[in-house]
Amino acid sequence: MASPPLLLLTDIRVSLGSVPLLDGAGIGVGAGERICLVGRNGSGKSTLLKIASGEIAFDGGTRFLQPGTTMRYLPQEPDLSAFANTMEYVEDGLGPNDDHYRAKYLLEQLGLTGLEKPKNLSGGEARRAALARTLAPNPDLLLLDEPTNHLDLPAIEWLESELKSLSAGIVLISHDRRLLEKLSRSIVWLDRGQTRRLDRGFAHFEAWRDEVLEQEERDFHKLGRQIAREEDWLRYGVTARRKRNVKRVAGLAALRQAKREYNKQGEAAKMGAADAATSGKLVVVADKINKSYADRLIVKDLTLRVLRGDRLGIVGPNGAGKSTLLKLFLGLEQPDSGELKLGTNLNVITLDQQRAALDPAVTLASTLTGGKSDMVQVGEQSRHVIGYMKDFLFKPEQARTPVGTLSGGERGRLLLAAALAKPSNLLILDEPTNDLDLETLDLLQEMLGEYPGTILLVSHDRDFLDRVATSTLVAEGDGKWVEYAGGYSDMLAQRGHVLTEPVKQKTTARTAALAPTNAPSPPAAGKMTFKQQHELKTLTAEIEKLHTTVKKNEAILAEPGLYNKDIKKFKAASNALTEAQERLATAEERWLELEVLREAG
Repeated sequence: MASPPLLLLTDIRVSLGSVPLLDGAGIGVGAGERICLVGRNGSGKSTLLKIASGEIAFDGGTRFLQPGTTMRYLPQEPDLSAFANTMEYVEDGLGPNDDHYRAKYLLEQLGLTGLEKPKNLSGGEARRAALARTLAPNPDLLLLDEPTNHLDLPAIEWLESELKSLSAGIVLISHDRRLLEKLSRSIVWLDRGQTRRLDRGFAHFEAWRDEVLEQEERDFHKLGRQIAREEDWLRYGVTARRKRNVKRVAGLAALRQAKREYNKQGEAAKMGAADAATSGKLVVVADKINKSYADRLIVKDLTLRVLRGDRLGIVGPNGAGKSTLLKLFLGLEQPDSGELKLGTNLNVITLDQQRAALDPAVTLASTLTGGKSDMVQVGEQSRHVIGYMKDFLFKPEQARTPVGTLSGGERGRLLLAAALAKPSNLLILDEPTNDLDLETLDLLQEMLGEYPGTILLVSHDRDFLDRVATSTLVAEGDGKWVEYAGGYSDMLAQRGHVLTEPVKQKTTARTAALAPTNAPSPPAAGKMTFKQQHELKTLTAEIEKLHTTVKKNEAILAEPGLYNKDIKKFKAASNALTEAQERLATAEERWLELEVLREAG
């Protein structure tokens, strides 16, 4: 490992009845390590994190926590019910020597005052309060279970920046690919009750996972063992899906280019297209529409055309009016002024993030078939429910499982299966990625890639927006909405900056003391200076040198029994590795900033 273990789980075993959930799983976390814990929904990731935090017991194995180590755990569903307000909840997590000002500072940064009553909090506000409670003590170890759930994009980007600035060891469970790519330095993959580790960032995970599964499949065949057909699909089908999704990138790029060209057309061309509304080419036509609630301006002078086949991503802070905008586009509300026309013969299907359409007492099969037969009507095709279930990663034996016993990710999959079985030409997706594992996200992307109609997508998942959206509608503040061609990254490139943070960062004596005095300033707009050009050249050599240092110290730490044989050598190599990794991360970020500036110039 990269440093002496502050937390070490070995050979952890947990059974649910006679079925093993964890069967020899383990994880080790050293100071400053950033580990993402990945695996399919229901594989036991949250259980393993709860064992690591000491929240729950386990059937077998060992758990070691270095004496004196401070640790904080962020659960998926924080409970604030025992506290009068959010400040009391956050301060309850502080130790005797912790800085109480940091609790107030973090609440402010997350857009809370500390006076909010727990019973009045939304899911996003409760998550922000829980994050403040977790981060306030500045612990040695952070265990974070889906920290971005229910957060809007500004809060996610603030959290990403905050976590990058910490020296704590971090174990992170998240479906947010972009967050994992930016934060992780190691991966622990939990699969069929056991763990595998790769000491590289998340960007390398999918290729590594595919190699492991393909080698395992070859080994099975060498031994002459027969793999069940449904297991083969469930476990190895993800590779094929990912490769097919890669092939769709060119098609998505073509759609985005078409959108750019359409947006460049003049008013005369737009009026001509509006005349063709009866053909179904136009889905939504908004011309200078306005919408307010009391003194609050939601939409101001919005002009927008949504064409058949468009995939429109809608992003902005919580409270910006995304839900109101959807209601306007669906004709559920009318604008105060301006003109809004909807396309003819719209057949709408909505996937809501609360999943209220699912009855917890009804079985999975009955939810899909309506309880009338064993067949599912998918468009004009009739399919057996078991075969259709497999398309959405369900096993045959789950057919009679009540919906109420499914995990959050499985319920999301089921809602997706039920919705896509119905005929529609307009699909409304409200935070569809919540609780979904990475493989289900690949599946959802594939399904959306094949969907022939129009999609309106509200999401805070930056990577998913990049993979799906042909254009992105962004809340710019004061009721102003601007459409950008392309996904989230394209939008950022056109805007030139990220979305507004929940609350502007405040410079304090504490944060100033923590900030490096020689931190590089962000590149200015325009052409690169000679100094920046020279810095970019020297950074390349420095990064290569740091990579060599990292590999050298990793090789030292990999010596069997080094910790017991030569503790001084172990600590020296660990400290050197941690320092090199931190310098490498800083250098790579600076190199990326300068490279973007070079390309822009």
